[in-house]
Amino acid sequence: MVLKGPGVIELEHAPDPCPERDEIVLAVSACGVCRTDLQITSGDLEARTLPIVPGHQIVGRVVAIGSGVTGWSLGDRAGAGWLAWTCGVCTYCTRGRENLCPRALFTGWDNDGGFATHARVRADFAFRLPSGFDDLEAAPLLCGGVIGYRSLLRSGIRPGERLGLYGFGASALITMQVARHWGCRVFVATRSLHEQARARAMGAEWTGHYEQAPPEPLDAAITFAPSGDVVVSALRHTARGGTVAINAIHLDRVPTFSYDMLWLERSLVSVANYTRSDAATLLDLARAIPIRTHFETHPLARAAGALERLRKGQVDGSAVIVM
Repeated sequence: MVLKGPGVIELEHAPDPCPERDEIVLAVSACGVCRTDLQITSGDLEARTLPIVPGHQIVGRVVAIGSGVTGWSLGDRAGAGWLAWTCGVCTYCTRGRENLCPRALFTGWDNDGGFATHARVRADFAFRLPSGFDDLEAAPLLCGGVIGYRSLLRSGIRPGERLGLYGFGASALITMQVARHWGCRVFVATRSLHEQARARAMGAEWTGHYEQAPPEPLDAAITFAPSGDVVVSALRHTARGGTVAINAIHLDRVPTFSYDMLWLERSLVSVANYTRSDAATLLDLARAIPIRTHFETHPLARAAGALERLRKGQVDGSAVIVM
C-alpha cells in the first residue's frame, strides 16, 4: 500500500526487495496501524518522501540477509518499529539518547514500512520478539507498547503513586498493564464509555471524561489524545510537583492556560520516539507480566479502511494489517 500524497494510498505490485549490506528483508505477516500512520497519510504530518509505504509495527520472518549482517538467520522471527536508523556518533547517540538523533530516519516516514508483503530493515534496528506472543499479538508492542513505556519513564511515576491516563487506545492499554505491574494506582479519562468499562475491568480505580476531576490529584499523567485541550485538562488535575508527559508526535494546538496551573513545580514534557534499549526492556516486560494486547485485523488491500476507522475512533484496541 503506497502513499502517493495526502489521503491517496493505493495498492501496487513491485519486485521483492533485496537487502543492502547491513539489512535484512522480512516477509511481513502483520503490521500494526498507529495514529502516526494516520497523521502521515492524512497530511497532518508532512511526508518526508513520496511515494512511500506506511507502517512501522512490523512482524515477519527473515527471508534475505545482507552480506554484512551477523546474528540473524533465514526463518528467524523479527520485529521492526518506528526508529529505522540513527547516526551513532552525535552527542545524543553517544549519551544513550538516540531517540533525539537529528539525523534519525523513521520507518514509514523516511523508509518504506510494513504495509506490504515484504520490508527491508536495518539488521541492528530489528528486534527479537518474546515467545508467547503470536504475530498479531506482538505487532502492537512495537510502537504503542514501546512509546507507552518511554512515556512512563518521562512521567517519573513511581510505585504506589497516582497515574492518570488521558485517552485509552492501543498505547494506553499496554501502558496501563506496565503501570499496574509496577504497583501504580491508575485513573483513566476517556470520552468512550466502552473504553471506560475496559479500563475498570483492567484495574483502573476511577474512570471519567477528560474534563472531570479524578477523586485525588495525580502524581503524574500521560496524554495519548492528539489534543492540546486534553493536555491542559491533565495538567489541571496534576498535584504539586507532578509531571504531564505528552505521548504524541503531533498536537492540534496547545491552548493558552493560566501559569497558576504550571506553578508549584509542575512539569510538561514531550515524548519523542524511543531508544532500542526502551524497546528491549518493554519486550522483556511483555513476557514477564505478561502483557495482553487487544486488536482487530484488516487485510492489506483494506489498509485505508483501517486508517479511516482509526480516524473515526472506531478501532477496538489496535488495528493490525495482515498479509
